[in-house]
Amino acid sequence: MHDLDLTVHERIEEASTLPAGFYKDPRVFDLVRERVFARSWQFVGDIDAVKVPGAVYPFTLLEGCLDEPMVLTRDTEDQVHLLSNVCTHRGMTVVEGAGNERYLRCRYHGRRFGLDGGFQHMPEFEGVCGFPSKADDMPKVPSGTWGKFLFASVFPECPLETVLGPMQQRLGWLPLDQFAPEPARGRDYLVHANWALYIDNYLEGFHIPFIHAALNQALDYENYTTELFPRANLQLAVGSSGEDCFDLPPTSPDYGLSISAYYYWLFPNTMFNFYPWGLSVNVVKPLGPDLTKVSFIPYVWDASKLGRGAGAALDRVEREDEVVVEAVQKGVRSRFYDRGRYSPRREQNVHHFHRLLAEMLA
Repeated sequence: MHDLDLTVHERIEEASTLPAGFYKDPRVFDLVRERVFARSWQFVGDIDAVKVPGAVYPFTLLEGCLDEPMVLTRDTEDQVHLLSNVCTHRGMTVVEGAGNERYLRCRYHGRRFGLDGGFQHMPEFEGVCGFPSKADDMPKVPSGTWGKFLFASVFPECPLETVLGPMQQRLGWLPLDQFAPEPARGRDYLVHANWALYIDNYLEGFHIPFIHAALNQALDYENYTTELFPRANLQLAVGSSGEDCFDLPPTSPDYGLSISAYYYWLFPNTMFNFYPWGLSVNVVKPLGPDLTKVSFIPYVWDASKLGRGAGAALDRVEREDEVVVEAVQKGVRSRFYDRGRYSPRREQNVHHFHRLLAEMLA
C-alpha cells in the first residue's frame, strides 16, 4: 500500500489536486491497475473483426497494463461472444491467431470448446469426478456495444450504460454504421509521462490559447464549455466564424450552435472525439509510472471535411500536448511541489477525474 493522502474536496473552490506522488509512486501505479483499470470499461474495437459466422479474433485487453488475453467469436447462429482466451485445463492460450473455425481447440492437450466457449471434449480424462462442470467452460467476459463499437471489462464496477448513456443520448442521431475505419490514418504515440497526467491535460481547454495556436484559431474559446456525468464528461467546442461545424438535426439539444467538436472522455482512459469528418477514438494505455502509449483510432464519415476545422491537425496537437505533459512529469518529481489548486471555470473536468480516482482508490 501507499501513504499518500488522495482526498480531493467535493467543492472545486476548496479542493487541491492529487498529490505529486500519485504520478510517480510505483505502488500507486500497481494499485490503480487493479482498482481502476480492471474495474473499468475499455474500448476493444470494431465488432466487424468477426463479421461472418465462424470468425475468431484473439486480442489482449489493454496491453501493457491489464494484459488480459481475450477472444471475440461469432458462432454458427450468428451470435457474438467475448471470452477469456485461456484454457480451463492448464492455462494455455487457446486461440493464437485470427481466422475462421468450427470450434476452439487448445493445442497443448487437445481440450475443445464451442465458439460460445462451452466445453465440448477432453482426451484422457476418463474417471475424473464431477467432470465436466461449468468451471470447464471458457469464462464469458462482460461486454457491450454502441453501434459497431465494442467495450469490455474484467470486473465492471458499473453498467456500461452509466458510462456511454450521456454520449448515446446526445449523439444518437449520428449514423455510426457509416463510420468507416481508416487504419492508415491511425497512430500510436509513446509519451514519457504518467497516464493520468495525459488525461489531466486532455480534460481542460485552459491550456489551448497557450499551447495550441492553430486549434485556438479554429475554436471560440470564450464559449468552450464542459459537462459532467457519473462516469464521463464532455468538452463542447464551438467553432470560430467560418470554421467547419456539424450540420445538427433539429432534435439535437445543440441545434442552432456552431459545434466544431464533441470531446467525450470515458472514465478512466478513453476519448471519443467527434468532428464533422468523423471520429477519433483515443485510448490511453499505461505502461509504467512514467510511460504511456496513446493510440489514435480514426473512423471517417465525411472525407470531404478532413483537414479542416478543429479536427484538422490532430498529429500536431498531440505532439504539442506531449511536450507539455512530459515537462509536467519532470516537474512533479520536484521535492518542492506537492499539490496545486483548480480553476473553477476551466478545470471542472480535471476535478471530476480526480474525484473519481480518489473514490475508486479509497
